[in-house]
Amino acid sequence: MKLSEGAKKVDNQPNACSNKHMQAAEAPTTTTSRIDYPPRRIYSVAGVPPEIQAYALAKYSRSSQGMLESIQELSQQKAEQFLTTFYFQYGHRSIADLAHLVFGLEQISILAAIAVVDEPVWDGQERSTRYQPFRKTGWHLPDEVRGTPGQAVFERTAETLLGAYEHLSHALVEQLMDAVSRPPEMADGTYRRTLRARAFDVARSLLPLATYTSVGQIVSARVLERQISRLLSSPYAEIRAVASELKQACQTPAAAPLSAEPQPAVAPTLVKYADASTYPTAVDAEMNDAAWRLLGDLGEPDRSHTVELVQPASDPLDEIVTTLLYRHAAGGHSYAQVQMLVEGLSERRREEIFDLAVAARGARDDLLRDHQSGYALIFDVLVDLGSYRDLHRHRRCVQIAQPLGWQHGFERAEDVFTAGLGAQAALGALEAGLGEYYAESLQKAETAAGTVADVSSTGASYLLPLGYRVRCAFKMDFAQAAYMIEQRTQPQGHFSYRRVAWQMYRALRERYPKLAEPIRAVDPDGPFDLLRR
Repeated sequence: MKLSEGAKKVDNQPNACSNKHMQAAEAPTTTTSRIDYPPRRIYSVAGVPPEIQAYALAKYSRSSQGMLESIQELSQQKAEQFLTTFYFQYGHRSIADLAHLVFGLEQISILAAIAVVDEPVWDGQERSTRYQPFRKTGWHLPDEVRGTPGQAVFERTAETLLGAYEHLSHALVEQLMDAVSRPPEMADGTYRRTLRARAFDVARSLLPLATYTSVGQIVSARVLERQISRLLSSPYAEIRAVASELKQACQTPAAAPLSAEPQPAVAPTLVKYADASTYPTAVDAEMNDAAWRLLGDLGEPDRSHTVELVQPASDPLDEIVTTLLYRHAAGGHSYAQVQMLVEGLSERRREEIFDLAVAARGARDDLLRDHQSGYALIFDVLVDLGSYRDLHRHRRCVQIAQPLGWQHGFERAEDVFTAGLGAQAALGALEAGLGEYYAESLQKAETAAGTVADVSSTGASYLLPLGYRVRCAFKMDFAQAAYMIEQRTQPQGHFSYRRVAWQMYRALRERYPKLAEPIRAVDPDGPFDLLRR
């Protein structure tokens, strides 16, 4: 299309303003030198208190200064003022992700440790039941039992279990040494330590949840705030006390074993408002009642599967309602049983249950873990508490554990001994009466816990040995399933979770054979070397 003469004339008119800018932009390149920008800097930073570090990082979005320059200008008082304004008043919660803190939590019960580490974004370590004897660490007497008629029974049972654990450990080492010769190239100390670790893998089944352990953690201040709030809402007095002391540790001078200089508090500002939330406790009360009324007619829990790959729901609402009822199923019903019940409910009833789980949510409350839905792979797992603690470390999964209880029983001595000691040592241990000793120790603990439960059901939970089973659902995607299966079927792993991971693999392979092809799973029933670590 041709332009008219008039249009051409207008377009060709010189524009003084435009020409001036174009001339400036099109200056002769031969006379222009390159701008001397500052050089690239990549560096590490150490020795800066966490809240000041968080302030310095947060300033990247609000200042052209570098981090080192920002830090040099900062003080704890300035950091506190900044964090109070932007974190608490304006709600910029991501700022707390920039402060990372290290804590040691020592002489807490295994029960409390399970609660402490139950964070999706968490880094840390707990004392290993494989490499350390637990007889001398002692055990926790819960406040719920202290000073009651159940205290004497509790103390006697806890001591008996720890004594049985020690006796079984020594006896199993002897059986292993009879069955497994030391290779000439292996040092005697290494040989004994390796066999002792195998014995501990079996004997840990007798450790009660009251047993003291230690946890070290590195977490962001945002995770810490959520962790403290969650623990303060616990029904267990010890866990609430741990939360209070964790909060106090943020607000008092930090320990510095490698420095003689006095240290500041690590997070006096970011966690000062962390408090118990009424939201999860309100949901628990509503869901416990709903589960009791709805699941009562399901009959006995289905324990026919150690691992069951559940068919995912087509409607996210169904999955959320199923998960809520499953988590509060005190009777221990399987995920599939609860799912079938939910599918039979009217839409109005399902919506009512969903509404109960959000009605009490406050302005700063996140939605519950139960609300995380849409995962294609949901594994319902029935496993001993000891191995549940190991699988619990896979925090990329959405983990929904049912209440602690005795209803699922414990792992049989024949299965545990054979899987953990090998056929020859297991046969020797069973012939020596150690299988009966194992079973009697666990049964006596259950009987005693019934007496303690008359005083306090939460207190009685501390007597649960690690050999008793718990039910938990693991929701995940394919990549996490592959990672979990590959990690947990390796020969050096604990025999119990190896069996769980292998059954996860088999269930996945049966339903999605193509997805299972690249997974490097190791069959736990294949040959394994007791001296391999």
